[in-house]
Amino acid sequence: MGIFNTTARNLFVCLSAFSILATSAVAARPASPQPRQQSTGSYEQKKREANDIAVSIVVSGISCTCARFAEDIRNVVNDLSPDGVRVLPVIGVGGLQNLKDVLFLKNMDMAVVDEDNMRLLKKTDPALYANIEQHVQYITKLYNSEFQVLARNDIKSYDDLRGKNVNFNLKNSQTEVTADTVFNSLNIPVQRSYYDNDEALKRLISGEISAMIILTGAPQVTLASVKKEDGLHFLPLDQESLPNHDLRELFSNYLPAELTHDTYPKLIPEGTTVPTVANRALLVAYTWPENSVRYNRVAKFVDAFFSKIDQFNSRSRHPKWREVNLAAEMPGWTRFKPAADWLATHRNQPVASTSDGAPDQSAELKSAFERFLQSYASSSGRKTLSGPEREQLFARFVKYLAETKAEQAAR
Repeated sequence: MGIFNTTARNLFVCLSAFSILATSAVAARPASPQPRQQSTGSYEQKKREANDIAVSIVVSGISCTCARFAEDIRNVVNDLSPDGVRVLPVIGVGGLQNLKDVLFLKNMDMAVVDEDNMRLLKKTDPALYANIEQHVQYITKLYNSEFQVLARNDIKSYDDLRGKNVNFNLKNSQTEVTADTVFNSLNIPVQRSYYDNDEALKRLISGEISAMIILTGAPQVTLASVKKEDGLHFLPLDQESLPNHDLRELFSNYLPAELTHDTYPKLIPEGTTVPTVANRALLVAYTWPENSVRYNRVAKFVDAFFSKIDQFNSRSRHPKWREVNLAAEMPGWTRFKPAADWLATHRNQPVASTSDGAPDQSAELKSAFERFLQSYASSSGRKTLSGPEREQLFARFVKYLAETKAEQAAR
C-alpha cells in the first residue's frame, strides 16, 4: 500500500509539473494576430452627421393631438441616412408657450401652435412682438382644434358654470389661452383651476370641479375613455344654447365646429352633434437666416414632408389628417419661403391629405365643391359665406364624399 501510494504520489507530481510546463509554453507562444475592427468613422464625423439631419418640433403634452401628428410625421419622414431628415418631437407646454419657445429657445426649429397665438402675443406686448411674423412663419395648416367643455350632468349650459369651479388645463397652455378668451367674451366668471387632463377628469367625476376644458383635435385620448355612466356630457356652444349672449365676435375669431358620435361614441348619441368652436393648429418654423445650415435643414424637411403628404392617408394615422390642406392661407401669418416655393412648383398637384379614401383638393374636387356651394346658397338663401363657414362646409363635403365612397366599396 505504501509503495503504491508513493508511486501514485510521484506520478501526480510529475503530471502536475508537466501541466505547468505545458501551460507556460502556451503562454509564452506568441498570440496569433486578431483581425482589427474597421472604424466606420470618427466620433466627430458621427456627431456631425447626427446633427446635420436633425430638426425639432415643439408640441404640447403627450396626449395632445399635435403630439400624435408629430409622431406620424416622424414615422413617415424619418430617413437616418447621412443625407436624410430626422424629426425630433419635443414635449412643451402648448399654445402661446410653444410659439415663445420656437422664438426664444436655442436650436428649436419648428412648433405646432394655434392660429390666434400671433394675434394674442401682439395684443399682450405690442412692442416686443411687433415684428414676430418676420421671425416665426407658418409652413402649413394642420387640423382644427375643437373647444371641448366636459361638464357634470347637472350643468346644462355655460351659464350654469357661473361662479363654479372649472379646469382651464395647465397655465399658459393653448386651452387656458382660448378658454380665457371664450369665457371673457361670454362674460361668465368662474373659479379657475389648472390641473392636467388626467387629474382634472378624476376631480370632475368625483364632483370636486363642475367642468373641464380641452382645446385639441377631437377625439382627445383622455376624453375618449369617458363613459356615459360617469355622469358627464359636452356643453354646446352656439347661439341656440346661449340665446342671451352675442357670439358674433367669438365666431369672427374662431371656426364653427361640432363634436360628433364618430369622435366620442360613448358620450354623444348616434345621429346627434354638439356645436362648438375651433382654432386652427399650424406647423410653424423659426426663420433662420436664408441659406444658413439650419434654414436649409428645415427646407429639406419641408420638401420631404410635403412630397409625402399622400402617405398620411393610412388608417394607422390620426383621422385628423383628412383636414390637412397644405395650400390653405392663414390671414395674419406669413408663409415660410421654402413652403411657398414648394407649393408654387407643385401648384398643379394635389396638396391635401386623403385620409381613409377621402378625395383631395384637386381641380375636379374644387369644381364639385363650388357646385355644392351654389346649391347650398340656393337652398339656404345665403348668397355669401365667410371664410370659416366655407372651410367648415368643405370639411363636411369631404367627409360626406369619403363616407359615400366607403359605402359604395362595402356593397
